[in-house]
Amino acid sequence: MGAPLIACHECDLLQHEAPLPRGGVARCARCGAELYRDRPDSLERTLALTAGAVFLFVIANSFPIIGLALQGQVIQTTLYKTVDTLWDEEMKSVAALVFVTTIAMPALQLSAFTYLLLPLRLGRVPPHFALVFRMLQAVRPWGMVEVFMLGVLVSLVKLAHLAGVVPGIALWSFAALMLVMAAITAVFDPRALWERAEAAGRTGAAP
Repeated sequence: MGAPLIACHECDLLQHEAPLPRGGVARCARCGAELYRDRPDSLERTLALTAGAVFLFVIANSFPIIGLALQGQVIQTTLYKTVDTLWDEEMKSVAALVFVTTIAMPALQLSAFTYLLLPLRLGRVPPHFALVFRMLQAVRPWGMVEVFMLGVLVSLVKLAHLAGVVPGIALWSFAALMLVMAAITAVFDPRALWERAEAAGRTGAAP
């Protein structure tokens, strides 16, 4: 049986996959576009980063994100309470957008990574593997923690002229979460995920 075929995402040229050295990159023979690369220990690093991201996500949504010091009083709010307030103030579209992009989609993404990677680490293929993987690929572009952080920074600059701004622990957690999510995107290799799943499915033991 020959090597699997892969299509270039730039010029559609079909080529046979080739084994790569550690850290190597495969490029299209016609246009030079990157086809795939070897990411050493991709799944282990992704799982470790996912565990850290889950921890940060829980903190970011459990503690106040920002506080305003005004006339001797400090008013603090969490992200979910902010969404709830926007909804009550008849800004339902904004509330829904904030909820989906900063709470729902990151939660789905982290849940999908955990669901796929943890059983594979233990040598088992989780049920509905392909369906969950497709869901992961669909929700990844909708997690916009970095856009949310940019909006928060702009708001902080404007609010600083009106009242004292007290950054909450959730704000720092969101900043760290943004970096960890970027790291997950950099180290995650879908090809390694499928290879691990096929190996676990064939042997029934940890690869």
